[in-house]
Amino acid sequence: MSVRYRPRTIGFHGVEPVGGGWAVKMYGIAAHAEAPRAALLTATAKIAASALPRRAHGGGRHGVGFAVAHDAADLCFALIDWWSGDNELHQRLFSSPLDRPSELRPHPGRAIGCVWELEATDFERRAWLRHVLANPEGPDLDAYMADHFEGRI
Repeated sequence: MSVRYRPRTIGFHGVEPVGGGWAVKMYGIAAHAEAPRAALLTATAKIAASALPRRAHGGGRHGVGFAVAHDAADLCFALIDWWSGDNELHQRLFSSPLDRPSELRPHPGRAIGCVWELEATDFERRAWLRHVLANPEGPDLDAYMADHFEGRI
């Protein structure tokens, strides 16, 4: 096994309004730069519109989630995640060749994320607990959406 870990920056790229009433926190990671290419960020926001359930509210959905655009070493990835019910995180994973970041398709494998992507997911899980599930004053979706991760791991 060849292990070559190199820290990567996880950047916050704002909250993207997505069709159907969704609000999605956008994160970006890149293997060979400080941030993913604009084409991948744009493609991730676009694919979120088709990956998320048509209606943001109803059926236990809260209308909020997050996405990770990762310009990785081998492929471009887009992770689209949303909260449903009290404590369920749903995800759709897309990928494309590095030279075609705007051609995201459903990822053929069973992966759920790499160590860098999972850092953003872990932050979001903790934020959901802090602001929604374990908040003694009750769920605060605005506080959840205002809370975001930025750092280098």
